[in-house]
Amino acid sequence: MKLAVSGKGGVGKTTLAALLCLAYAEQGYKVVAVDADPDANLGSALGFSRNALEDLVPVAQREALIAERTGTTPGKGGQIFLMNPRVDDLPERFSLHQQGIRLLVMGHVSQGGSGCACPQNTLLSHLIRHLVIDRDEVVIIDMEAGLEHLGRGTARGVDAFIVVVEPGRRSIQTAHAVAKLAGDLGIRQVFVVANKVRSEDEEGLREALGNLPLLGMLPYEAQAVTADLEGESVKAIPALRAKVEDIRQALENRRQNP
Repeated sequence: MKLAVSGKGGVGKTTLAALLCLAYAEQGYKVVAVDADPDANLGSALGFSRNALEDLVPVAQREALIAERTGTTPGKGGQIFLMNPRVDDLPERFSLHQQGIRLLVMGHVSQGGSGCACPQNTLLSHLIRHLVIDRDEVVIIDMEAGLEHLGRGTARGVDAFIVVVEPGRRSIQTAHAVAKLAGDLGIRQVFVVANKVRSEDEEGLREALGNLPLLGMLPYEAQAVTADLEGESVKAIPALRAKVEDIRQALENRRQNP
C-alpha cells in the first residue's frame, strides 16, 4: 500500500499519517514513513526520541549528498545537473528505524539566495518516486497541502490519496481543491478522512463534502490535540487507534475491490 496524506495546516494530517503507520506495523508490515512536510512532526508523532530526531538531517539539507548525486556545486546557480540521480540506497542510509517503521525526513527545499533549488527538487522527487514505484514496503507520505513532490508518474503509483479535514468551511474548501489536483495528476483513489468530529458535526460535514468519498471520521480527542501541539507521540490514544484500524481495513478492501 502506498498512501499520500494531505490537508490544511492544523487539521491533524500528521496524526492520521502516524496512526496509519502504526496500524500497518502492528499487522506485521514493514513501513516507510515519509515526512514531506517542511514543518516536520511525523517522527515525534510516531514516538521517535527527541535526541534521535534532532540528529537526523533532512535529505534536502544534505548539500554534499545532493551535489554528489546530481553533479552540482552547492549554492551555485545556472548549473547543468543529472536528471536521474541514484537514490535507491538513501532510505537505509538516512533514516531512523524502530518497531517496523523506517522514518525518512525530506526537509524544506531552499529558495532565494541559496542558488538553484532544482537539484534538491530533482533528488527529492526521484526519491519519492523510488519509494512509491520500486519498493515493496508500505509507504505513507505526510504531505504538505500541495503536491510538490508528486510528479505524474509517481502519483499514478499511489494507491490512495487521503485528504484530512476538520469541521469548517476553509478546511473543506482546501479538500476540494487538493482532491481536484490529485485527480489531475492521475491519482484514481482520492478519499477524505474527517478529524476532530463531534456528533453534532457529522451531518453537516457529509453535506459539505458533496461527492468526495468519506473514508472515515475520527472523534474529537483532547489528548490528540495536546499531543499535536506539544510534539508528543499519538501511540497512547486508544480511541483513535481503533478508528484508524477501521480506516486501514477500509483502504485494503477498496484496493482489492476498486
